[in-house]
Amino acid sequence: MTTPPAQQASSHAPGSYAPDAYAPDAYVSPIPVRRAHLGDALASEWTKIRSVRSTLWTLGVLVLLMVSIGLGVAVLVAASGVGSESDPALGLGFFGILPGSICVITLGVLTIASEYGTGMIRTTLTACPSRGRVLAAKSIVFFLLVFAITTVTATLVALAQYAMVGGPVPSAGAWLRASVGVGLYVALLGLLSLAVGAIIRHSAGAITIMIGVLLLPLVAGLFMFTESLRGLQEALFMYAVPSQMIALYADVPPFGAGGPSGWEPVLILFGVTGLALGAAYAAMRAQDV
Repeated sequence: MTTPPAQQASSHAPGSYAPDAYAPDAYVSPIPVRRAHLGDALASEWTKIRSVRSTLWTLGVLVLLMVSIGLGVAVLVAASGVGSESDPALGLGFFGILPGSICVITLGVLTIASEYGTGMIRTTLTACPSRGRVLAAKSIVFFLLVFAITTVTATLVALAQYAMVGGPVPSAGAWLRASVGVGLYVALLGLLSLAVGAIIRHSAGAITIMIGVLLLPLVAGLFMFTESLRGLQEALFMYAVPSQMIALYADVPPFGAGGPSGWEPVLILFGVTGLALGAAYAAMRAQDV
């Protein structure tokens, strides 16, 4: 009895040629083949972000600025004796976070825009054609990395500042916002930068836009002297990124009734970042590489 060609093909060992009447040159790979998933994209993006020198430099400078400026300001405040009259200790972390956020903005843009500049994005999208999966993997890896480093650094700096300045014991909520809240806010700011980089697809342009978002509202508000622009000036001062960082340390609105305080700055930035990531996904699907 003659064995059917299909059975003859199946009798060959994996990795060998299986000649038969239908596919004389068919080859069965010995490597298991499976569908790619988000975990594969996450592993790829983690390899990328930890392999480039820009990550080490930007996050290293972030930590250096938070520690050096934070502790330097604490030394000056402790020498002046302000800590014995009020509770400025945790709020001193703002002075290191503001310049450090520029480092996070830069890294967020470079995480995706640099691939468009070098052409690496073609390889990325060839390996993973799903734009949504690529954007999600980059966002998750970047967010978790920045959140972890910023939170740990902010916590250590806050502890050192309180030990140096003294004053009343901050509440548990104030400690949580000065550590986890700061980490969330800075990581979301970097994620917003990543979204802008995906939309603009140009590193220098996206970094310039984000620095403008960081500083321009305050600068513009300083030149609004007329009474007709008073409302706009107050809104710019109240909702500018540096003001939001200050409000993150406050239990009550630091800029008058109606202003953000507590966890509200994080919620506001979370909403803005979500909209920006949606726009970035739409732009990646609409544009070719």
